[in-house]
Amino acid sequence: MFEIIFICAVAVYFIQLAMFIIGINKKYIKNTNYDDLPSASIVIAARNEENNILRCLESLDRIVYPEGKLEIIIVDDRSTDLTKTIADNFIQGRLHFKCITTPDDADELKGKANALANGIKIASGEIILTTDADCAVNPLWALTTASYYTKDVAIVCGYTSQKFSGVFTGMQMLDFMYLLGVAAGVMNLGKPLSCIGNNMSYRKSAYKEVGGYEAHPFSVTEDFTMLMSILKLKKYKIIFPMDADNHVVSNPCNSYKELYWQKKRWGVGGLKSDFAGFAVMSSGFIANCAILLLPFFFSAGALYCAIFKIFSDLLFLYSILKTYKLTYGLKYFMAFEIYFVSYVVLLPFSVLLSRKVKWKGRTF
Repeated sequence: MFEIIFICAVAVYFIQLAMFIIGINKKYIKNTNYDDLPSASIVIAARNEENNILRCLESLDRIVYPEGKLEIIIVDDRSTDLTKTIADNFIQGRLHFKCITTPDDADELKGKANALANGIKIASGEIILTTDADCAVNPLWALTTASYYTKDVAIVCGYTSQKFSGVFTGMQMLDFMYLLGVAAGVMNLGKPLSCIGNNMSYRKSAYKEVGGYEAHPFSVTEDFTMLMSILKLKKYKIIFPMDADNHVVSNPCNSYKELYWQKKRWGVGGLKSDFAGFAVMSSGFIANCAILLLPFFFSAGALYCAIFKIFSDLLFLYSILKTYKLTYGLKYFMAFEIYFVSYVVLLPFSVLLSRKVKWKGRTF
């Protein structure tokens, strides 16, 4: 019986990954007349990022965009370290940079959503691009992202990898790319389920149409909230192109504790998914559960299923990493697979037991 369940689960899992590969390779029209691109505002929420903010600012300063059409807004989310001082010193003499500090949280606005809402409020660009203070962007990031905004497109998402130099950071990078591959695959097949706020953009007009962050209940995954809100308008395209030029590189978590709270935050946000989202998550949950149970229900058929599932993950990752010239990171694949199987099975129980989330020194 276990073998039959395992075979069915892995078959469904493989079919899903094959469909996602089709989705992630979908091509979109780009506007190559860069002088025609819309004005853009980059908004970065930063809280206690004194160790990261300079790297981010330096990458933003190298961005290529038509003159007079780009502004960069740093929103200090009431940091208790030197984040604001570093940002203020850096932007001196750079007129397209601004730095503001958020007011206190309100009932409808807390944490990062509050910071972003205040930044967008003063943004003049037609396109809002967001990334995080612990990220470095490609010089062509804004240009490439904006080029995908044909008249019926409201959201353009992009891939974020992570810096890595060993097993702990290498498995995180592979996990990031795997999850974004799933997000891109389903989005490009017409069913947006998730995104990541450190490489996200949307039309300001669409943002205002849904009332901005002020019009929505607080969420620890504000990017998902905005994605779903604009999707519900049912009048715009939402796309996730695979393009090396709009690539962003984030810093990984520094400890297992930090990594746990990151996953917990995403897991809590995932509770707001619809049926399709839970179906995708359930497929992975069952397939990975079966691998953990393999020693207790061992058979040759089940072993072959486990090997096939692992190979499917490897193939899926390779199909993404080759575009970003990150295939050398696959040397950490087995560490990723152990980590991935474990947290996919255990995380739902952690979320069901408690929805408390700790992030950036705050508890939500």
